[in-house]
Amino acid sequence: MSAALTRYRLIAYVVGVVLIALMVVGMPLKYLFDQPVVVETIGPAHGFLYMIYLVAVFDLARRANWSLGRILAIMLAGTVPFVSFYAERVVHRWVQASRPEPRTVTTG
Repeated sequence: MSAALTRYRLIAYVVGVVLIALMVVGMPLKYLFDQPVVVETIGPAHGFLYMIYLVAVFDLARRANWSLGRILAIMLAGTVPFVSFYAERVVHRWVQASRPEPRTVTTG
């Protein structure tokens, strides 16, 4: 599950950064200055990356036995600016909490 978590964390970060660039740079340029080039470039990239994000969420959710509601909430996190960063931290905590505690061996 560690590799699935790492893949999820990486793509969540990338999707979050691309979405913020799209919203903070691309949308104002398109609608305020009639310069759609950033939206035309970053928009499809975000769509493609978001599909990879969905696959990563599904893979991690399958391994962690998440409920459908949890899966959907995390999948939607990639559509709202800044929320994918928060969701990534929450998911990391969930996975860490579900891992068994390491045993300590004492010699006497």
